[in-house]
Amino acid sequence: MIEIATEVDLFHPPARIWRALTERALLAKWFAGSESLGDRTLLRTAGLPGYDADTEVEVVELRAPERLVLRCREAARSTRLACDIVRTGHGSRLSVREVLEEGDWDADRRAEQHQGAVTGRLPAILDWLAFQEVDLRRAEGGLTAEMPVVRLLGDVRSRAGRRRAVLAAAVLAVLGLAAGAAVWATRPEQPAPAAAPPSATLVAPSASSATPRATPSRATPSATRRSVAPDPTPSASPTRTPSRSPSPAAPMTATYETVSDRVFGYRGEVVVRNPGTAARSGWTVTVTLGDGATVGSVNGAEAKQDGTVVTFTGAAVPPGGSTTIRFDVRDPDLTATGPEGCTVDGAACSRL
Repeated sequence: MIEIATEVDLFHPPARIWRALTERALLAKWFAGSESLGDRTLLRTAGLPGYDADTEVEVVELRAPERLVLRCREAARSTRLACDIVRTGHGSRLSVREVLEEGDWDADRRAEQHQGAVTGRLPAILDWLAFQEVDLRRAEGGLTAEMPVVRLLGDVRSRAGRRRAVLAAAVLAVLGLAAGAAVWATRPEQPAPAAAPPSATLVAPSASSATPRATPSRATPSATRRSVAPDPTPSASPTRTPSRSPSPAAPMTATYETVSDRVFGYRGEVVVRNPGTAARSGWTVTVTLGDGATVGSVNGAEAKQDGTVVTFTGAAVPPGGSTTIRFDVRDPDLTATGPEGCTVDGAACSRL
């Protein structure tokens, strides 16, 4: 007896998976078309990988939305197919087991057919169904965050010692969702605190101006004023206009947060703050992504990607104020939940 077993974890409720397995219109979208033959169903599987002809299907056990058992006859081949759905903390686990009862088959091709249908096309139709329930009017109501994590449990029993592990994800391109549909709201800027009056030091005509001393975190602004003693001669030198020496600007700070996970990626947010007493322009935020990742929609700044590094630039930030950058990342690494690095003007972002 040869058995092929596949198990896939899906971020979808059991009822939605059950619909995709049993509703004829949905089944045709991810697997094969069908037609009724009285108490049986004919699946149009001829030409699919692992199939040589259409398949007649008879329901052996039906327990919604947990278990579906079918007896399948394809030409001279007979198999028993069992689908079990178990609710998990993050969604559901679907187990599919097919046992050869009569005839022969190319087990490798059949396993590939399982992989393509259950770990590829099925998650895609489930994400499509989930999208129908998304309220695009919500401020943060973007694409579905449901992402399948897949592993093949079984192997072709005729080849002992072989085990397969497959990580697959839903492909949402059928809906043209790559452009995104989220409505983003930027945070209001904080009011600028009142600047402290600069301190002044009076110096004698022969003394040099005092140099302000800076702490490691920020420089304390100071001003020097030079007074001139009257010349004993009848013609006195004019008094110089007090001058203010330039004060070092306080460094910009930034915090990073992954605000949501997405299919094939995530949405990131960087809040850039100006703790100084003057508006700051020319700041730069750089975010380092994983290999193969690309930045998509960006809100709150201009973005330019070079390899794995994305550079964000934007308008001047007022003193004591902030600006928020939100961006979508498409990442082929389905376990990625954020970038590998983030800096503002060379200083590391916090909370990464």
